[in-house]
Amino acid sequence: MKKKNIFLVSFAIMDIMIIVLVLFIKNTTVVVETDTKQSNVAAANILINGSESLDQYKNKEILNNPEIVYDNMTIEQLSAKLDKSLTSAMSGKGSLIAEYSLQNGVDPYMATAIILQETGCAFNCSAMVTTCNNVGGQKGSGCGAYAAFPTLDEGIRGFINNLRDNFISKGLTTPETIGPRYAESGAWTERINYYINYIKAR
Repeated sequence: MKKKNIFLVSFAIMDIMIIVLVLFIKNTTVVVETDTKQSNVAAANILINGSESLDQYKNKEILNNPEIVYDNMTIEQLSAKLDKSLTSAMSGKGSLIAEYSLQNGVDPYMATAIILQETGCAFNCSAMVTTCNNVGGQKGSGCGAYAAFPTLDEGIRGFINNLRDNFISKGLTTPETIGPRYAESGAWTERINYYINYIKAR
């Protein structure tokens, strides 16, 4: 009789454990589904508002985590690498260039290389940078035939926006394809590739 009771109690305990396990799995599934839905809603809202692309949204998610973001480097490592090639007025701007370039689908090496070519900031930044905050030789007004920006950070963002809107979005993603539209000199492409390799090697 005692053995029978022990078996009955054992089976009852097993039933309770199974019920608890099933409830736990259900609750876990609900949490995961809720998190996924919230993430999808956030992405959908971004697309509806038209302020950012889905790729930009994903890049922002990447930038908020200490993970590899580009060329086997974290965002901190990439920023530090760019800073090694930036001097004068551009010193310390590697972080802004790295983050804003990645958010906008622009190669941060190429963006930095163009800055070095157009401004002389590999050594001493030109007056266009120090006076007009123009880092990419962008045409416009406020600085003679060139664009002027209120701050250097705005000038950097404006330069990267120009690359995104007028070149990258049109399928022009390399120095070879960008060069003919960006500069009159045929040596421009060669110089940009030189600076890209210079930045990578540091």
